[in-house]
Amino acid sequence: MTAPQSPTRVLVLNSGSSSLKYQLLDMRDSSRLAVGLVERIGEATSRLVHTPLEGGGERRERTGPIADHDAALKAVSEELTQDGLGLDSPALAAIGHRVVHGGLKFHAPTVITDEVIAEVERLVPVAPLHNPANITGIRTARALRPDLPQVAVFDTAFHTTMPEAAARYAIDVETADAHRIRRYGFHGTSHAYVSRATAALLGKDPSEVNVIVLHLGNGASASAVAGGRCVETSMGLTPLEGLVMGTRSGDIDPAVTFHLKRVAGMSTDEIDALLNKKSGLVGLCGDNDMREIRRRIDEGDERARLAFDIYVHRLKKYIGAYYAVLGRVDAVAFTAGVGENAAPVREAALAGLEEMGLVVDAGLNAARSDTARLISPEYARVAVAVVPTDEELEIARQTFELVTGDVKKGVPDSPTA
Repeated sequence: MTAPQSPTRVLVLNSGSSSLKYQLLDMRDSSRLAVGLVERIGEATSRLVHTPLEGGGERRERTGPIADHDAALKAVSEELTQDGLGLDSPALAAIGHRVVHGGLKFHAPTVITDEVIAEVERLVPVAPLHNPANITGIRTARALRPDLPQVAVFDTAFHTTMPEAAARYAIDVETADAHRIRRYGFHGTSHAYVSRATAALLGKDPSEVNVIVLHLGNGASASAVAGGRCVETSMGLTPLEGLVMGTRSGDIDPAVTFHLKRVAGMSTDEIDALLNKKSGLVGLCGDNDMREIRRRIDEGDERARLAFDIYVHRLKKYIGAYYAVLGRVDAVAFTAGVGENAAPVREAALAGLEEMGLVVDAGLNAARSDTARLISPEYARVAVAVVPTDEELEIARQTFELVTGDVKKGVPDSPTA
């Protein structure tokens, strides 16, 4: 009699305030069995898009009211069941949840308990837009499958290895500690995945490699990773600090906020909206799509050109700063929507850095590919890589590793797997 096979599937949930993204993965080979999205939860125009990836199934879509996250997850379960992949399947090993803010307490993937939820709730003041939605998704999933291990994977966890000199702001220590004010960093699952995948691309163990990771999407962040451990990152207490982003200003003199309040009469909420939603590329030129900005530049648009130059200037500053922090750099890795697809950004960000060993091969940089690749010439002292990020796989890997204790399953042999 054949022994029953151990469960190998992980459902990854990313719960937003009015959305629920999900992927079901089989960790034997890191393959995706199904992906989907529920959006506009709580509205009459709710929409669920589900795509089975096993067995040649077709993309399905349903529209109509989905009252809350509980109804959304039940609808997802129905779609998965239709494909023979239901949440009641004995093949399901765990559910992995993306949680944006874990503070200092959570520095690794964590099995969710009532105490864990309570701590994530205590962090709501420093992540008011994200943690409440993450908690809602967790509670909904636990109610639906209370018998199944559920794991929180925190965006901030990868950055908890930063030394105090990097994590502390130079403000009164008692005030900072009383209100949990420090640099936490975000996009941690992406930085963890990309830094490890870059090491694999170089044929080395992560412990042997120093990498500068540039996660460039609508939100953007940089990290300095020394031997697999984050030692510096650009985002801070919130995702507002650091690089120029699609709608966020990134680094700015704190006194600008005082000036806007005193001189322009703007409220705290108005300044918050300005810096987070009306700044960055969209504030500079009215567009936050790098493809559109490049098109406008080609047509001679000076505002678009200035926005691009400011974006690249900030990026180059961080590359130089993180090179200094690391002392030795083995690779610079570009990832996320802009990082993976905008060759002009990669070229401009590294232009003039040849003395630092950073060179881009024009042909390799211009070539389109969905796989991890080097775009530096063979003679370059520092490798330049483009590595498609995979946050869902990283969440699934960490979840599966925690609940099974198997550090090999769920890790692709190479970043192109």
